Amino acid sequence: MKKTTSLKRRTFLRGLLTTGAAVSIGVPILDAMLDENGVAFAGGEPLPVRFGVWFWGNGVRPERWTPSGTVDWTPSEELAPLATAGVKPWVSVVTGCEIKTATHPHHSGMAGIMTGAHFHQNGTTRDTIVSTFAYPSVDQVAAAHFEGMAPFRSLEFGITRFRGTDEGTSFQHLSHNGPNNPNPSEYSPSRMFARLFGAPVDAQLDLARQSVLDAVGQQIRALQPRVSRADQVRLEQHFDSVRALEMRLAAGAATCTPPENPGDFPDVGGREPIADQNRAMSDLCALALACDLTRSFSMFFSTAGSGVIMWPVGASNGLHQINHDEGPPHNTVHAATVFTMEQLGYFLARLRDTPDAAGGNVLDNSSILATSELSEGWTHSNREFPILVCGRGGGALRGNVHHRVDRENTSIAVLTALRGAGIPVESFGVDESYAYNGSNVFSPGRATTTFGELLAG
Repeated sequence: MKKTTSLKRRTFLRGLLTTGAAVSIGVPILDAMLDENGVAFAGGEPLPVRFGVWFWGNGVRPERWTPSGTVDWTPSEELAPLATAGVKPWVSVVTGCEIKTATHPHHSGMAGIMTGAHFHQNGTTRDTIVSTFAYPSVDQVAAAHFEGMAPFRSLEFGITRFRGTDEGTSFQHLSHNGPNNPNPSEYSPSRMFARLFGAPVDAQLDLARQSVLDAVGQQIRALQPRVSRADQVRLEQHFDSVRALEMRLAAGAATCTPPENPGDFPDVGGREPIADQNRAMSDLCALALACDLTRSFSMFFSTAGSGVIMWPVGASNGLHQINHDEGPPHNTVHAATVFTMEQLGYFLARLRDTPDAAGGNVLDNSSILATSELSEGWTHSNREFPILVCGRGGGALRGNVHHRVDRENTSIAVLTALRGAGIPVESFGVDESYAYNGSNVFSPGRATTTFGELLAG
């Protein structure tokens, strides 16, 4: 269809709330922004591919996680929610990897999977250590590559709330620029909404009472007749998503707890609204990616060694403690993992259902590493690491593959995910080894090869 007009790829509608606060809404990628080859006007940029991390703490139950088959793998009990959500064709599973720089389970797992290196130890506590990342985390490796291509260098979303620990930034934050220099996750949907749409960060209740769409309504009406019918449908879907999110945040703000509470969905009867928080942050992330506000992001579902109480599956104690206290067959831990994969399934489905360009969606044009800091909490194992590579990477990733290896380096999977986002790094991780108790020498964490089975072509 012939385009009725051409638009710059980064088109924003700008307006003012009744309070005078300036707001802006990014427009998703439309046919009117692309030439016949799918390349953006005004600069010749190709369609964006994004890199992300979706992280949960305390691992899985390996015997109930590992799927069967290879191409078009058969879901296990704990991966079944991804099939139920309809996103399995976009998900590849890697099993059999291990952290090669492992000396202290949670700390080694966090630093190993996110940086491909040993952690940096700051000190000790009464019964453990204090650590941070010695190198930038993988999302920041991606952010450095995408520098200047989008308004936000990276975005960090938090889901279940952090519970205090004295074990350092490794236990508190996912994204790091280097030692003791984290990028804290945002746990308030209203604050993230305000950040993305340009309203004052402290105006949460104002955002709930006013519509950003109303502030730019005149521009929306002027834009609609300038684009094709297909683009009009995409704009309607996009603005419907914004309106639905506004209504959800408004409902939460009506019972907003004091400002020191980091969430907009207050606990009800002492229960953290995990699914509501995940839906709100997933919706925000999908909008941010569709508008090309960032190319690098992280979704921090739960921290390393998380003490989140998984009440939806009947838990009454923190998950980390249950991993230690509950004996085989670990039914509560298993149920918590299934619930966690349901939340990942919602996130991936939200990206799949968000139009990105003619015939595509945001998940098609993303490469997302989904993982944890352990294989399982019961044994504190760093072997049989749970790793998913999600999305199609703009055609670079095959999807729907189960690749089984024998004690390969987890960094190979991370490098594969980076390459899936079109990031041409030669390696991931650091060439160094460590002696533990003066006897065992651990292998380097650096990878220079990829799992080609996951890559297309």
